[in-house]
Amino acid sequence: MAPRRTTAKPPKDPAPTAPVVCSPCDGSGMVAATVRVGRKRRPVGQQDGLCLNCLGSGLAPDA
Repeated sequence: MAPRRTTAKPPKDPAPTAPVVCSPCDGSGMVAATVRVGRKRRPVGQQDGLCLNCLGSGLAPDA
């Protein structure tokens, strides 16, 4: 008689996980960059820029 299997089989389809959002841009793909002007480089405002961590996709690159 054949020996009995003692290990459990892994599930065929693991449950789909939600995509992980990028932490610097919170999933929007845009980050605020401070605009500096003048000789003393004083901050005058902010402008939107592309998130360099996820390159605008909004998803974490490690996921």
